[in-house]
Amino acid sequence: MTRKGDFFQKRIVIRDERHGLPYSKGIMASSIMATGIPPKRAYRMSELVEERLKESNRFSVSTNELRDVVVGVLREHVGEEHVQRYVRWQSLGKLEKPLIILIGGTTGVGKSTIATEIAHRLGITRVVSTDALREVMRAIFSKELMPTLYDSSFSAWRGLREPLPAATDPVIVGFREQTIAVAVGMKAVIDRAIREGLNLVVEGVHIVPGFIDSKHFKSAFVVHLIITVEDENLHRSHFYIREMETEGFRPFERYRANFDSIRKIGKYIEDLSREKGIPIISSRNLDTTVAMVLEEILNQVFPPLEGGEAALAPEREVL
Repeated sequence: MTRKGDFFQKRIVIRDERHGLPYSKGIMASSIMATGIPPKRAYRMSELVEERLKESNRFSVSTNELRDVVVGVLREHVGEEHVQRYVRWQSLGKLEKPLIILIGGTTGVGKSTIATEIAHRLGITRVVSTDALREVMRAIFSKELMPTLYDSSFSAWRGLREPLPAATDPVIVGFREQTIAVAVGMKAVIDRAIREGLNLVVEGVHIVPGFIDSKHFKSAFVVHLIITVEDENLHRSHFYIREMETEGFRPFERYRANFDSIRKIGKYIEDLSREKGIPIISSRNLDTTVAMVLEEILNQVFPPLEGGEAALAPEREVL
Protein backbone atom coordinates (compact mmCIF):
# COMPACT_ATOMS: atom_id res chain seq x y z
CA MET A 1 0.00 0.00 0.00
CA THR A 2 1.29 3.47 -0.92
CA ARG A 3 1.79 5.74 2.02
CA LYS A 4 0.47 9.32 1.83
CA GLY A 5 4.01 10.69 2.24
CA ASP A 6 5.28 8.61 -0.69
CA PHE A 7 2.35 9.82 -2.79
CA PHE A 8 3.19 13.48 -2.26
CA GLN A 9 6.91 12.87 -2.91
CA LYS A 10 6.24 11.57 -6.45
CA ARG A 11 7.47 13.94 -9.12
CA ILE A 12 5.17 15.67 -11.57
CA VAL A 13 6.44 15.63 -15.15
CA ILE A 14 5.51 18.29 -17.70
CA ARG A 15 5.59 16.63 -21.09
CA ASP A 16 5.70 17.79 -24.68
CA GLU A 17 5.93 15.77 -27.89
CA ARG A 18 9.47 14.52 -27.22
CA HIS A 19 10.58 15.30 -23.70
CA GLY A 20 9.45 15.51 -20.11
CA LEU A 21 10.66 17.95 -17.48
CA PRO A 22 9.97 17.88 -13.73
CA TYR A 23 7.55 20.47 -12.41
CA SER A 24 9.43 23.35 -10.75
CA LYS A 25 7.70 25.52 -8.16
CA GLY A 26 10.40 28.16 -8.65
CA ILE A 27 9.90 28.41 -12.40
CA MET A 28 6.13 28.40 -11.99
CA ALA A 29 6.35 31.13 -9.35
CA SER A 30 8.37 33.26 -11.78
CA SER A 31 5.67 32.76 -14.41
CA ILE A 32 2.97 33.80 -11.96
CA MET A 33 5.00 36.79 -10.74
CA ALA A 34 4.79 38.19 -14.28
CA THR A 35 1.12 38.94 -13.54
CA GLY A 36 2.22 41.40 -10.86
CA ILE A 37 1.69 39.07 -7.90
CA PRO A 38 4.41 39.54 -5.22
CA PRO A 39 7.07 36.78 -4.99
CA LYS A 40 5.92 35.18 -1.73
CA ARG A 41 2.31 34.88 -2.86
CA ALA A 42 3.35 33.71 -6.33
CA TYR A 43 5.34 30.88 -4.76
CA ARG A 44 2.30 29.93 -2.68
CA MET A 45 0.25 29.77 -5.89
CA SER A 46 2.86 27.44 -7.40
CA GLU A 47 2.54 25.19 -4.34
CA LEU A 48 -1.24 25.12 -4.74
CA VAL A 49 -0.82 24.13 -8.40
CA GLU A 50 1.42 21.24 -7.36
CA GLU A 51 -1.01 20.16 -4.63
CA ARG A 52 -3.95 20.24 -7.03
CA LEU A 53 -2.13 18.07 -9.57
CA LYS A 54 -1.13 15.51 -6.95
CA GLU A 55 -4.56 15.42 -5.35
CA SER A 56 -6.06 14.60 -8.75
CA ASN A 57 -3.37 11.95 -9.33
CA ARG A 58 -2.00 13.78 -12.38
CA PHE A 59 1.73 13.13 -12.40
CA SER A 60 2.19 13.55 -16.15
CA VAL A 61 0.57 16.58 -17.76
CA SER A 62 0.95 18.56 -20.96
CA THR A 63 1.82 22.24 -20.88
CA ASN A 64 -1.74 23.09 -21.90
CA GLU A 65 -3.14 20.96 -19.08
CA LEU A 66 -0.77 22.63 -16.64
CA ARG A 67 -1.84 26.06 -17.85
CA ASP A 68 -5.49 25.16 -17.25
CA VAL A 69 -4.68 24.16 -13.66
CA VAL A 70 -2.76 27.41 -13.09
CA VAL A 71 -5.67 29.43 -14.47
CA GLY A 72 -8.03 27.62 -12.12
CA VAL A 73 -5.84 28.27 -9.07
CA LEU A 74 -5.39 31.95 -9.95
CA ARG A 75 -9.10 32.43 -10.61
CA GLU A 76 -9.96 30.90 -7.24
CA HIS A 77 -7.33 32.65 -5.12
CA VAL A 78 -6.42 35.99 -6.74
CA GLY A 79 -9.17 36.83 -9.22
CA GLU A 80 -9.95 37.19 -12.90
CA GLU A 81 -7.67 40.19 -13.48
CA HIS A 82 -4.57 38.14 -12.72
CA VAL A 83 -5.91 35.25 -14.81
CA GLN A 84 -6.12 37.52 -17.85
CA ARG A 85 -2.63 38.85 -17.18
CA TYR A 86 -1.28 35.31 -16.92
CA VAL A 87 -2.88 34.30 -20.22
CA ARG A 88 -1.48 37.42 -21.89
CA TRP A 89 1.95 36.86 -20.39
CA GLN A 90 1.95 33.32 -21.78
CA SER A 91 1.57 34.85 -25.22
CA LEU A 92 4.92 36.61 -24.81
CA GLY A 93 6.50 33.18 -25.27
CA LYS A 94 4.88 32.90 -28.69
CA LEU A 95 6.18 36.12 -30.20
CA GLU A 96 7.64 35.76 -33.67
CA LYS A 97 10.07 38.65 -33.07
CA PRO A 98 12.48 39.40 -30.19
CA LEU A 99 11.25 41.54 -27.31
CA ILE A 100 13.44 44.56 -26.51
CA ILE A 101 12.56 46.48 -23.33
CA LEU A 102 14.12 49.94 -22.88
CA ILE A 103 13.90 51.43 -19.37
CA GLY A 104 15.09 55.02 -18.98
CA GLY A 105 15.01 57.75 -16.36
CA THR A 106 17.42 59.93 -14.43
CA THR A 107 19.97 58.70 -11.91
CA GLY A 108 18.60 57.09 -8.74
CA VAL A 109 15.00 56.34 -9.73
CA GLY A 110 15.48 52.56 -9.46
CA LYS A 111 15.98 51.60 -13.12
CA SER A 112 18.51 48.84 -12.43
CA THR A 113 16.40 47.18 -9.75
CA ILE A 114 13.25 47.39 -11.85
CA ALA A 115 15.02 46.09 -14.97
CA THR A 116 16.45 43.12 -13.08
CA GLU A 117 13.07 42.28 -11.58
CA ILE A 118 11.29 42.59 -14.94
CA ALA A 119 13.87 40.38 -16.64
CA HIS A 120 13.52 37.77 -13.89
CA ARG A 121 9.74 37.70 -14.07
CA LEU A 122 9.71 37.48 -17.88
CA GLY A 123 12.48 34.90 -18.07
CA ILE A 124 14.82 37.25 -19.95
CA THR A 125 18.46 36.40 -19.24
CA ARG A 126 20.13 39.42 -20.86
CA VAL A 127 20.13 42.80 -19.10
CA VAL A 128 22.44 45.58 -20.30
CA SER A 129 23.19 48.85 -18.52
CA THR A 130 24.02 51.94 -20.57
CA ASP A 131 26.56 52.86 -17.88
CA ALA A 132 28.35 49.58 -18.68
CA LEU A 133 28.33 50.55 -22.36
CA ARG A 134 29.83 53.92 -21.42
CA GLU A 135 32.63 52.14 -19.54
CA VAL A 136 33.37 49.97 -22.59
CA MET A 137 33.45 53.02 -24.84
CA ARG A 138 35.86 54.73 -22.43
CA ALA A 139 38.26 51.84 -22.98
CA ILE A 140 38.08 52.42 -26.73
CA PHE A 141 38.02 56.21 -27.02
CA SER A 142 40.51 58.47 -25.28
CA LYS A 143 39.48 61.36 -23.06
CA GLU A 144 40.87 63.74 -25.66
CA LEU A 145 38.56 62.28 -28.32
CA MET A 146 35.35 61.89 -26.25
CA PRO A 147 35.76 63.80 -22.98
CA THR A 148 32.08 63.69 -21.95
CA LEU A 149 32.30 59.88 -21.59
CA TYR A 150 34.68 60.32 -18.67
CA ASP A 151 32.19 61.84 -16.22
CA SER A 152 28.81 60.79 -14.83
CA SER A 153 25.71 61.83 -16.75
CA PHE A 154 25.04 64.69 -14.34
CA SER A 155 28.60 66.04 -14.58
CA ALA A 156 29.36 65.35 -18.24
CA TRP A 157 29.35 69.12 -18.79
CA ARG A 158 32.87 69.17 -17.39
CA GLY A 159 34.03 67.59 -20.64
CA LEU A 160 32.60 70.33 -22.84
CA ARG A 161 35.40 71.98 -24.80
CA GLU A 162 33.65 74.96 -26.36
CA PRO A 163 32.05 77.93 -24.59
CA LEU A 164 28.26 77.89 -24.57
CA PRO A 165 25.78 80.71 -25.18
CA ALA A 166 24.68 82.43 -21.99
CA ALA A 167 21.14 81.03 -22.14
CA THR A 168 22.33 77.42 -22.58
CA ASP A 169 22.31 74.98 -19.65
CA PRO A 170 25.69 73.18 -19.57
CA VAL A 171 24.24 70.27 -17.54
CA ILE A 172 21.80 69.43 -20.33
CA VAL A 173 24.30 70.06 -23.14
CA GLY A 174 26.88 67.77 -21.50
CA PHE A 175 24.26 65.10 -20.90
CA ARG A 176 23.11 65.32 -24.53
CA GLU A 177 26.65 64.91 -25.87
CA GLN A 178 27.25 61.89 -23.65
CA THR A 179 23.91 60.37 -24.65
CA ILE A 180 24.65 60.81 -28.37
CA ALA A 181 27.89 58.85 -27.92
CA VAL A 182 26.42 56.08 -25.75
CA ALA A 183 23.42 55.70 -28.08
CA VAL A 184 25.78 54.42 -30.80
CA GLY A 185 26.88 51.51 -28.62
CA MET A 186 23.34 50.93 -27.39
CA LYS A 187 22.01 50.66 -30.95
CA ALA A 188 24.75 48.14 -31.81
CA VAL A 189 23.85 45.94 -28.81
CA ILE A 190 20.15 46.00 -29.69
CA ASP A 191 20.85 45.26 -33.37
CA ARG A 192 22.91 42.23 -32.41
CA ALA A 193 20.23 40.90 -30.05
CA ILE A 194 17.66 41.22 -32.84
CA ARG A 195 19.92 39.45 -35.35
CA GLU A 196 20.35 36.58 -32.90
CA GLY A 197 16.64 36.50 -32.05
CA LEU A 198 17.24 37.24 -28.36
CA ASN A 199 15.02 39.06 -25.88
CA LEU A 200 16.82 41.91 -24.13
CA VAL A 201 16.34 44.49 -21.37
CA VAL A 202 18.37 47.70 -21.60
CA GLU A 203 18.30 50.20 -18.75
CA GLY A 204 20.00 53.50 -18.16
CA VAL A 205 19.87 57.26 -18.06
CA HIS A 206 20.96 57.38 -21.72
CA ILE A 207 17.70 55.83 -22.95
CA VAL A 208 16.27 59.17 -24.00
CA PRO A 209 13.35 59.65 -26.43
CA GLY A 210 14.61 61.09 -29.70
CA PHE A 211 18.17 59.82 -29.24
CA ILE A 212 17.20 56.24 -29.99
CA ASP A 213 14.31 55.58 -32.33
CA SER A 214 12.24 52.46 -31.63
CA LYS A 215 11.01 52.54 -35.24
CA HIS A 216 14.55 51.71 -36.38
CA PHE A 217 14.19 48.22 -34.91
CA LYS A 218 11.43 46.94 -37.17
CA SER A 219 12.36 43.29 -36.65
CA ALA A 220 11.55 43.39 -32.92
CA PHE A 221 8.86 44.34 -30.46
CA VAL A 222 10.36 47.39 -28.74
CA VAL A 223 8.85 48.66 -25.48
CA HIS A 224 10.22 52.04 -24.38
CA LEU A 225 9.28 53.58 -21.04
CA ILE A 226 10.62 56.06 -18.51
CA ILE A 227 10.76 55.72 -14.71
CA THR A 228 10.40 58.80 -12.51
CA VAL A 229 10.23 59.56 -8.79
CA GLU A 230 8.04 62.61 -8.30
CA ASP A 231 8.75 63.08 -4.58
CA GLU A 232 12.16 64.74 -4.19
CA ASN A 233 12.67 63.44 -0.64
CA LEU A 234 11.92 59.87 -1.72
CA HIS A 235 14.29 60.26 -4.66
CA ARG A 236 17.02 61.62 -2.39
CA SER A 237 16.58 58.69 0.01
CA HIS A 238 17.40 56.25 -2.80
CA PHE A 239 20.98 57.51 -2.81
CA TYR A 240 21.36 56.90 0.91
CA ILE A 241 20.10 53.33 0.43
CA ARG A 242 22.47 52.93 -2.52
CA GLU A 243 25.43 53.95 -0.33
CA MET A 244 24.43 51.37 2.30
CA GLU A 245 23.97 48.59 -0.26
CA THR A 246 27.33 49.28 -1.93
CA GLU A 247 29.16 49.75 1.40
CA GLY A 248 30.13 53.30 0.48
CA PHE A 249 31.31 52.55 -3.05
CA ARG A 250 28.62 54.91 -4.35
CA PRO A 251 28.65 57.65 -1.68
CA PHE A 252 25.49 59.54 -0.80
CA GLU A 253 27.30 62.88 -0.55
CA ARG A 254 28.36 62.79 -4.20
CA TYR A 255 24.78 62.42 -5.37
CA ARG A 256 23.47 64.90 -2.81
CA ALA A 257 25.89 67.53 -4.11
CA ASN A 258 24.64 66.96 -7.67
CA PHE A 259 20.99 66.38 -6.82
CA ASP A 260 19.72 69.50 -8.60
CA SER A 261 21.48 68.44 -11.81
CA ILE A 262 20.08 64.92 -11.48
CA ARG A 263 16.54 66.29 -11.13
CA LYS A 264 17.12 68.68 -14.03
CA ILE A 265 18.12 65.77 -16.30
CA GLY A 266 15.05 63.87 -15.12
CA LYS A 267 12.78 66.74 -16.12
CA TYR A 268 14.51 66.99 -19.50
CA ILE A 269 13.95 63.27 -20.17
CA GLU A 270 10.33 63.44 -19.03
CA ASP A 271 9.60 66.50 -21.19
CA LEU A 272 10.96 64.66 -24.24
CA SER A 273 8.92 61.59 -23.27
CA ARG A 274 5.70 63.59 -23.26
CA GLU A 275 6.64 65.16 -26.58
CA LYS A 276 7.35 61.76 -28.16
CA GLY A 277 4.47 59.91 -26.49
CA ILE A 278 6.68 57.61 -24.39
CA PRO A 279 4.99 56.28 -21.21
CA ILE A 280 6.21 57.66 -17.88
CA ILE A 281 5.77 55.45 -14.81
CA SER A 282 5.97 57.04 -11.37
CA SER A 283 7.85 54.81 -8.93
CA ARG A 284 6.76 54.66 -5.29
CA ASN A 285 7.46 51.07 -4.20
CA LEU A 286 9.03 48.18 -6.07
CA ASP A 287 6.11 45.74 -6.29
CA THR A 288 3.66 48.38 -7.54
CA THR A 289 6.13 49.81 -10.05
CA VAL A 290 7.05 46.37 -11.41
CA ALA A 291 3.36 45.54 -11.82
CA MET A 292 2.81 48.80 -13.72
CA VAL A 293 5.81 48.16 -15.97
CA LEU A 294 4.62 44.62 -16.74
CA GLU A 295 1.17 45.94 -17.58
CA GLU A 296 2.69 48.56 -19.90
CA ILE A 297 4.78 45.91 -21.65
CA LEU A 298 1.73 43.73 -22.22
CA ASN A 299 -0.33 46.67 -23.45
CA GLN A 300 2.34 47.72 -25.94
CA VAL A 301 2.96 44.23 -27.28
CA PHE A 302 -0.72 43.22 -27.26
CA PRO A 303 -2.72 46.45 -27.69
CA PRO A 304 -6.38 46.13 -26.63
CA LEU A 305 -8.87 45.51 -29.42
CA GLU A 306 -12.35 47.00 -29.59
CA GLY A 307 -14.31 45.69 -26.64
CA GLY A 308 -11.24 45.81 -24.37
CA GLU A 309 -9.74 42.39 -25.16
CA ALA A 310 -6.06 42.12 -26.03
CA ALA A 311 -4.75 40.87 -29.36
CA LEU A 312 -2.87 37.69 -28.45
CA ALA A 313 -0.41 35.61 -30.38
CA PRO A 314 -1.67 32.42 -32.09
CA GLU A 315 -2.42 29.53 -29.76
CA ARG A 316 0.31 26.97 -29.11
CA GLU A 317 1.66 25.07 -26.15
CA VAL A 318 3.73 27.11 -23.70
CA LEU A 319 4.74 26.75 -20.07
